[in-house]
Amino acid sequence: MNNGLHEIHLSFQDNEWPFEYTDHDRQIVRAVVFDDEGYFYFVRVSRDDDFGRLTSIETAGGGVETGEDLRTALHRELKEELGASVEILCKIGIIDDYYNLIHRHNINNYFLCRITDFGKRNLTRDETEIFHLSVLKLSYEDAIEEYEKCSSTRLGRLIANRELPVLRHSREMLHMYNYNFR
Repeated sequence: MNNGLHEIHLSFQDNEWPFEYTDHDRQIVRAVVFDDEGYFYFVRVSRDDDFGRLTSIETAGGGVETGEDLRTALHRELKEELGASVEILCKIGIIDDYYNLIHRHNINNYFLCRITDFGKRNLTRDETEIFHLSVLKLSYEDAIEEYEKCSSTRLGRLIANRELPVLRHSREMLHMYNYNFR
């Protein structure tokens, strides 16, 4: 998909927790996933950990494992978290952000993906027992509202700051190809 829109490259600092040091970088793949009916798919995360008690919305994705390329990691993560097989349409861009609380620099590689099939999810133990991941199917407007609602917490603000520009850019990309939205 070459739609004339450029990849975005943004960087965000963590203004929620004080900076002490960064001791690791994490390569991450994430996707704005949509279906042919114009719905978007996200994961809801309910957690109570160092970041506090929080329920939030995020794009599906996760860490790139050693030896994995970005596309292989993306297909694996979307199958695990959403149970979805997808067609990767294009790379949306890279968002660098930081989680000062855990001393991490995140390099988020975002892709735009269309669902081709649903199957069984394959969540890790942590995703089931600690993060309580569930799948959300939302219209674009409902997704924006959900991110805004979740940004009442410190981590929710970090996530929304990273993901809302990506979601908005994705919608522009999809409009160029006349995809319909709910």
